[in-house]
Amino acid sequence: MYSGTVRIPAFVDMHVHLREPGYSYKETIFSGTRAAQKAGYSDLFTMPNLNPVPDSLPHLQEQLDIIARDAAVRVHPYASITIGQKGKGELVDFGQLAPCVAGFSDDGKGVQDEGLMREAMVRCKAVDSIIVAHCEVDALLNGGYIHDGNYAREHNHKGISSESEWREIERDIRLVEETGCRFHVCHISTRESVELVRQAKRKGMPVTCETAPHYLLLCDENLREDGHWKMNPPLRSRTDRDALIEGIQDGTIDVIATDHAPHSAEEKNKGLEKSAFGIVGLETAFPLLYTYLIRKDIITLNRLVELMALRPREIMRMGEPKDFITVDLDARYTIDSSQFLSKGKATPFDGWEVYGKVIETAV
Repeated sequence: MYSGTVRIPAFVDMHVHLREPGYSYKETIFSGTRAAQKAGYSDLFTMPNLNPVPDSLPHLQEQLDIIARDAAVRVHPYASITIGQKGKGELVDFGQLAPCVAGFSDDGKGVQDEGLMREAMVRCKAVDSIIVAHCEVDALLNGGYIHDGNYAREHNHKGISSESEWREIERDIRLVEETGCRFHVCHISTRESVELVRQAKRKGMPVTCETAPHYLLLCDENLREDGHWKMNPPLRSRTDRDALIEGIQDGTIDVIATDHAPHSAEEKNKGLEKSAFGIVGLETAFPLLYTYLIRKDIITLNRLVELMALRPREIMRMGEPKDFITVDLDARYTIDSSQFLSKGKATPFDGWEVYGKVIETAV
């Protein structure tokens, strides 16, 4: 059992939504980065579902100006893959944007057309960048909003099939094999996704992936009739959760990211069907994972540091860690979303008892 105060590399989150510009009523770069700093993060990679979408240099500059003015930690924007981040239509100018962004993502939408995704990978490979993909087949969603499992059937909800995720991962891995593009899969949630990435790695392909704390600690058996339990991908089955845990143990899963996705209280208080997708995660990630994975001997503290700090740096070519945090592993407290620095308060972990508190972040 670990105890006492430890100094470890600061965390890197490859997948956050800071909502600015365009949606500052949900979150701002000021509030989101201070939540991150409090939680032990030195670097955030922020998704492009903004207004304007960072699909050109002028649109990107609006975000960069706010980051320069307000950020408490380093913020690395992704550009979108498609103009307007529509998952279809016209691709962005990869050559123009690549020197100014961390990579390319249409997070929130999967690129539906195979030919368009192949061309995106060819262009991304040419500028030696990375595609960070939200993998989802729109035609397989069927209006669903939680996992297509027992809870959905028993409570008369529309389900999202696991195939909607893994089928596009399967396609994109095949395209990586053709193009050689560096490819990172966002927030995997199904056992089939884990196995597809595992097989790609065995072939030596440049494929990496992430999952999030909620997929490791919860499943659809835990669902409540509350929008704080709604995210995309949804909480899957117990079997899927177990496969994800195996994936972080054996190295198939490279990164634990939060997919921090704040919304207003009004947007999250409409039940499972009508609430917006997304929960916050920056201020709960480390204590939850330390308490319910490390203290239960599922993984070691060293492995968690790899997943949250070291491996993201390797994937994003950031060099050796220069920032460190101090953590009191014996600090015991109850998660209270009203105390979050984030403007978003929606979390299924409110009231959970945890150990492990970041007491200093030196960036």
